[in-house]
Amino acid sequence: MIREIIVVEGRDDAEAVRRAVGADTIETGGSAIDDEVIRRIALAQERRGVIVFTDPDHAGERIRKIIAARVPGCKHAFLTREEATRNADIGVENASKEAIVRALGRVRTDAGPAEAGETDITMQDLMAAGLLVHPRAAARRLAMGNLLGIGYCNGKQFYKRCAMFRIRRDEFAAAYERMAAEERTGAADA
Repeated sequence: MIREIIVVEGRDDAEAVRRAVGADTIETGGSAIDDEVIRRIALAQERRGVIVFTDPDHAGERIRKIIAARVPGCKHAFLTREEATRNADIGVENASKEAIVRALGRVRTDAGPAEAGETDITMQDLMAAGLLVHPRAAARRLAMGNLLGIGYCNGKQFYKRCAMFRIRRDEFAAAYERMAAEERTGAADA
């Protein structure tokens, strides 16, 4: 049983999480999160802690941002788009039990506004790693986001997530090396 309460978008997501792990859930009911749901999430965060586990799509990211802004200190779990896609439908409910367990095992904690920014990763690091202003920047951010367990996002959001989740330079370098090795292997296979 997971101690924290897991915040998901809908009933099918909640059922998938409960099938994979023992957990209590709160459903946001989609991207139009009302104040009552935010109050429940805040109470859950205060009493047991919260893990935000939304779909790896635009609506899921919007929900994640709203919760992070209004309920600081939440933990975040991320699925890759591949893990959450079935028949062109993206959602936590489509992920296998194994993928859900893996994502919950790689939970990241939001540093909160008071501590955010405690990272030694710079925008220049992102550029040097080809995560910005590079022909394959989006694909590289996807790969690095998956390796770091922070999900996919645009360049500015990637930088913010490095700060929000306090990504250390050694973590970043290890993920970069792994991504580069996978790119070399993929190029050799092609």
